[in-house]
Amino acid sequence: GLGFNIVGGTDRPHNPNDSSIYVSWIKKDGAAYLDGQLQEGDKILAINGKDLKDLRHKDAVELFRNAGYHVSLKIQRRLQPQNGPVGHQGDGESGGLPLAAILVPGLALAATAVWILLRYRQWM
Repeated sequence: GLGFNIVGGTDRPHNPNDSSIYVSWIKKDGAAYLDGQLQEGDKILAINGKDLKDLRHKDAVELFRNAGYHVSLKIQRRLQPQNGPVGHQGDGESGGLPLAAILVPGLALAATAVWILLRYRQWM
């Protein structure tokens, strides 16, 4: 096998109002694990060019079983921000604060602290 399990499908939605196919588990030392690119929680959009949209779970499983030795997956990586809901790349939703929103104020604060420290030393 490919070394991972899937969940989802039109007959078994993994998430409410979402019948997409997701990676639920990756077998340690299996093909997917050794390849290192697939992660648990990834949404699988296509296998070997075949779109997985609107498939029943068993039909998706059959596509994976018959995929052959060379498998190409189109996936959507799951994002897990520190705070807030889980989002997906490309779904148009913001999954949390952008890194710049944290770094810019932090750098400004650090620069101010250094400036104050240097000024304080000059007065002594």
